[in-house]
Amino acid sequence: MSDNVHGNKPRYSVPSVQEICVPETFLKKQKAHVKNEANAAEIKAAEQKARAVNRGIIIKKAENYVREYRQKERDEIRLRRQAKSSGNVYVPAEPKLLFVVRIRGINDVHPKVSKILQLFRLLHLNNGVFVRLNKATANMLRVIEPYVTFGPPNLKTVRTLIYKRGFVNVDGQRIPITDNDVIQNNLGKLDVICIEDIIHEIYTVGDHFKEVNRFLWPFKLNNPTGAWSKRKFKHYCEGGDAGDREADINRLVQSMI
Repeated sequence: MSDNVHGNKPRYSVPSVQEICVPETFLKKQKAHVKNEANAAEIKAAEQKARAVNRGIIIKKAENYVREYRQKERDEIRLRRQAKSSGNVYVPAEPKLLFVVRIRGINDVHPKVSKILQLFRLLHLNNGVFVRLNKATANMLRVIEPYVTFGPPNLKTVRTLIYKRGFVNVDGQRIPITDNDVIQNNLGKLDVICIEDIIHEIYTVGDHFKEVNRFLWPFKLNNPTGAWSKRKFKHYCEGGDAGDREADINRLVQSMI
């Protein structure tokens, strides 16, 4: 009262922590935030644990695949040597897998040819796809032979294509293969959980070749180093680029990546 008499302003004290009333909405929000952080930490720990387990499985699978590929090469060499020692000629088995590259554009294309190219997903120039070789695909390749070049790829070509130019089809979108999660989320039900599983399924033409091949987006390649030959649309045997070029497809693909 004496302060007011002398004309001084009244003095105010800073409230203590106990005297401050915290809004109920703030407390609820804070509690929910703590709960969400705890749930996120649990989910992250579970994902890390599952990733560690998958990593061990993937390493074992890769080791088994390497042993399988090496055993196949050794068997091939052994059969060649046996045939040579007995005075015979070793004839390898017919290839089950082809890599097909479109070398011709859209001008003057017959509707039947256009439909087959669409079935093979070869919609653009320099597109490439893996194809299982059977009677039906062989007949279709015969029809579109002037528009494509093809041959059986080796393991190095399959691996290089998928690692360097591999994209996958997720809900109609072209997604790069940045990690194994995108593969496991879409093909895990087929026991295909990593990129090595995709390579093995494609190269060996496994039981799930169709699903895995459809999951891969058609490969977009460059023009080959040194460009196409001047007589590009003639058959490969006649000095052109069209048609079956057998093992030379590997050299072509390496120059187009």
